[in-house]
Amino acid sequence: MDLFDTLKGIKILLIDDDEWIRDSLSLFFEFEPCVFQALETAEQGLKELETKDYDIIILDYRLPGMNGLEFLKRIQQTHGQVIKILITAYGSKELLSQAIELGVHDFIDKPFSTKAIEDSLWRLAKEKVHRNR
Repeated sequence: MDLFDTLKGIKILLIDDDEWIRDSLSLFFEFEPCVFQALETAEQGLKELETKDYDIIILDYRLPGMNGLEFLKRIQQTHGQVIKILITAYGSKELLSQAIELGVHDFIDKPFSTKAIEDSLWRLAKEKVHRNR
């Protein structure tokens, strides 16, 4: 099984204010058999989650307006089972501790490559399969 098979039918939401990251990951996921939506702000993400469900949310910590942790607090009750990946250039023990409390499954440091995203998704998908056995 490869990442292509693993992502088949998966719905991924990216929230990052960096246009380059949104565009790069949109191009990367364009050829994968999944649904991929990239948004600029946490507020747009909340609105998106009102009408659509996602399996994976990849989000930046530092966003204009609401930050990534506040976003996670707001979706905890309604989307608590979603796989959450936090990307940040501002990692600290306190931030990581708060993120873990909010159910973040993985952390990716900025700057990152698409390989880092791919590795994270692959690892989390394998863990999910083992948990469901």
